[in-house]
Amino acid sequence: MTSPDSIERPPLPWLSELNEAQRQAVTHGDGPLLIVAGAGSGKTRTLAYRVAYLIATGVPPENILLLTFTRRAAEEMLKRADDIVRRGGAGASGKVWSGTFHAVGNRLLRIYAKSVGLSPEFTVMDQGDAEDLLNVIRHDMGLHAKAKRFPRKSTCLDIYSRCVNGSEDLAQVLKGTFPWCAEWGAELKELFRRYVDRKQQQNVLDYDDLLLYWAQLVADDRIARQMSDRFRHILVDEYQDTNTVQADLLRGMRRYNSNLTVVGDDAQSIYSFRAATIRNILDFPSQFPNTRVVTLDRNYRSVSPILESTNRVIAASRQRYEKQLWSDRASAQRPTLVTCRDEDAQTEFVVKRVLAHYEEGIPLKRQAVLFRIGYLSDALEVELARRNIPFHKYGGLRFLEAAHVKDLIAFLRIMENPRDQLAWFRALQLLEGVGPTTAARAFQHVAEHGFDPLSLGEFDIPPAARQGLKQFLALVAEVRGLGDRSPAPQVERVRRFYDPILAKRYEHASLRANDLAHLEQIATNYRSRGSFLTDLQLDPPTSTSDLAGPPARDEDWLVLSTIHSAKGCEWDVVFLIHAADGVLPSDMATGNEDEIEEERRLAYVAMTRARDFLYVSWPLRYYHKTRPYTDRHSYAQISRFLTPDVQATMEPMTFGIEEIEQPPADIPPAGDIRARIRSRWE
Repeated sequence: MTSPDSIERPPLPWLSELNEAQRQAVTHGDGPLLIVAGAGSGKTRTLAYRVAYLIATGVPPENILLLTFTRRAAEEMLKRADDIVRRGGAGASGKVWSGTFHAVGNRLLRIYAKSVGLSPEFTVMDQGDAEDLLNVIRHDMGLHAKAKRFPRKSTCLDIYSRCVNGSEDLAQVLKGTFPWCAEWGAELKELFRRYVDRKQQQNVLDYDDLLLYWAQLVADDRIARQMSDRFRHILVDEYQDTNTVQADLLRGMRRYNSNLTVVGDDAQSIYSFRAATIRNILDFPSQFPNTRVVTLDRNYRSVSPILESTNRVIAASRQRYEKQLWSDRASAQRPTLVTCRDEDAQTEFVVKRVLAHYEEGIPLKRQAVLFRIGYLSDALEVELARRNIPFHKYGGLRFLEAAHVKDLIAFLRIMENPRDQLAWFRALQLLEGVGPTTAARAFQHVAEHGFDPLSLGEFDIPPAARQGLKQFLALVAEVRGLGDRSPAPQVERVRRFYDPILAKRYEHASLRANDLAHLEQIATNYRSRGSFLTDLQLDPPTSTSDLAGPPARDEDWLVLSTIHSAKGCEWDVVFLIHAADGVLPSDMATGNEDEIEEERRLAYVAMTRARDFLYVSWPLRYYHKTRPYTDRHSYAQISRFLTPDVQATMEPMTFGIEEIEQPPADIPPAGDIRARIRSRWE
């Protein structure tokens, strides 16, 4: 292994733009590198400069692989790297392999499809499609008609995904995460066996398969050696959020080459419900011998008093990398710990303080209210609407989950992969007079005729559906004639066929048609139908026209967000509400020490989103929602993560709690009242 100190480096003036720890990470030579990047320490900047450094020191861009958890993150890093290397006159970064694990896995599997027994034209199912396929098999097995309620399709997919991504056996997953489903172990195992068989028969993959097939691919010595030659350096962002399969495939990719850089923060590992494991980052030095560890502990986001509080919150963690975040941003304003009378008082406090900061010149967009679970903002949303304060809540239906978008995509999926049974079922049932039974018979007919869609011309379809089938066959013939060049004309042709169906089936058809026009516009950026469909599944647009509310005339709005959705963001002012035990940590996540530790990290992530002002509030009492017209309530306790040691760094405050009035000095005597009360019983 080449020592980083032995490499002769060209003069790179832009390295002076980094602090010392960042520079050590960026200029690391060969061998494994773990960058433990504290919150707000500039990890994106460091990773971008590392890519630029590798290119500037002679590594061909096409021999670099950058893995991120969002496509946007990869694009941002490569744009920064490109700006840096161009300043030095080196080659551009456009040829760097980059993207999410799933997107890169899809790209590699199409290259190595035959090695894993796939056809290169495989299609990728989104989560909804995977659930639907499981549901079809679930019905085929008669599990929907059991005397006891069998797990729903979404729960079945969650269990399957947990087994695959966590490399855990079914019994272990049921016992640890889904105990209410434990009695169905044998049936679930058979369901998942048939699910895998059905996917392989139809030449489709789900999201989990993209990682699973990739990991199996690089388990082969010859493929692993090819991968080592193809990628001289691999860089991974947000390593604390990786699961067991992702760690396995990285070990396979680096079997003959140890140049692996990972960036992450163990203190921000909060996605175990997606099978992410903190063990990947904690065990990285033992999994990759001779690892160099560089810690980024200078925070560029928060003022010092906020860091003093958050450092004490995470210091109680049992297993972690030692780091003490610091900042040269001084402030006399300490974080505020607010004890509120009840939830209504907490809502009133937040609204008043938001408006006060707004009057001080901090836009609503630079303020955020964070909470553990989505419903905790319900009361606040009502009050904000009443006061006409605009807000945006993170979350919502993804573009591809909208029914009309899934309809149009189904036709394109049939053209791409005629074995795709779910696409056939969805498309055929859009035709007048075709129900599930006819759709199943039609698909069987196509399967018996070599999966040729035009063979439906010989299918005995009900009279009510004949005209629709005739138009469908004309569509297939025309789209086939267009070939596999730009998919935009294909989308346009499918839209013309689908528009009458859209108008008949859905309300607000004109708004929904806007989504399909947008889809056609997106298609103009692609050279093939396959790449267009794959990108839609792996990186879909985030919203749809028909689901949007009234037009947003305000350019400013308050941000409401769950803590999980807020990760990676920052605001000038942050309110963390409902910091009560049973909420944070959630009473559903206190079954063992590992769950409590993740809840602690959630609190840490929330508090480290704040730049200048941090308010942590908790209601003293919670009224029982099941009986809204009574005074029944329970007293809460402050979150166990806000220990006396943490509270010592915060400014205490009460809101809505009446002070005990002091008696005036000149109260006249009222006689011996105590004696009069006693005398009643003498």
